[in-house]
Amino acid sequence: MAKPRVLLLVDRTRREVLDVLEEVRAGVAQHAQITGEFETDHEPLPQDVHADLAVVLGGDGTLLSQARRVVDRQLPLVGVNFGRLGFLAAFDWASLQQHAEVVFGPNPPIIEHMMLAAEVYDANGKSVHSGRAVNDCVVTAGPPFRMIELGLRIDNAEGPSLRGDGVIVSSPVGSTAYNVSAGGPILDPKLEAIIVTPLGAHSLAFRPFVLCPECQLHIQVKHANEGTSLVLDGQVSVSVQAGQRITIKSHTRKARFVANPSTAFWEILLEKMRWAAPPTYRDRGV
Repeated sequence: MAKPRVLLLVDRTRREVLDVLEEVRAGVAQHAQITGEFETDHEPLPQDVHADLAVVLGGDGTLLSQARRVVDRQLPLVGVNFGRLGFLAAFDWASLQQHAEVVFGPNPPIIEHMMLAAEVYDANGKSVHSGRAVNDCVVTAGPPFRMIELGLRIDNAEGPSLRGDGVIVSSPVGSTAYNVSAGGPILDPKLEAIIVTPLGAHSLAFRPFVLCPECQLHIQVKHANEGTSLVLDGQVSVSVQAGQRITIKSHTRKARFVANPSTAFWEILLEKMRWAAPPTYRDRGV
């Protein structure tokens, strides 16, 4: 059986990655043919480089950026965590070695995650920016941090106006990121839905809501600050101004990640996010 073709996408800004890079190359080469090694930047991969999988060495942020980078190729990503949390990056180097025969075998366990597409239009309806996100698209007030006003529209139906610090539009896999910090719901990442969570709404009645994957959310920027921005995955920032409109919908393609066979989403929530962790009780010793 032919070995799978694998790319190494390496975050060389992390010393801990460089410390084991030679070991990783040798270990992966036992199970796969390494067809290329690239920095984890935003440059498109060369068209003449072909692969069946990409091993991403970095943290969760590295995995997000590389998922956006390769989504058009539909290349499955094996996230090897060298960051602090490792929520999306399902493996560390030890667990990847443990599951190497499955990961680099003929049928690796691949999970597809819905992505979001965002488009910014000027006052004349001309598109001025387009982007995509794995986790979330956030319209944030920015400096000088006065309240902004956004008008929401769902498909052709008029929605509420939001005065406050902005809005988070999240995918299911991104529901455990900025969305949950702002009081939004946790969704099973295998679902397809669009979560809309207000940021600092100047209203006691504005609650998060969830849209179907076919819905389009239109955000009219009514009042903005000098620093008001659309931020994609916390990594790409686009300035937006009053009079502009932002449309957010499901992306036509999905991010593809290779799952760790020994972990489950809800177990990771308990272990790494301390989901529903109770207070520390003296009489229970915990």
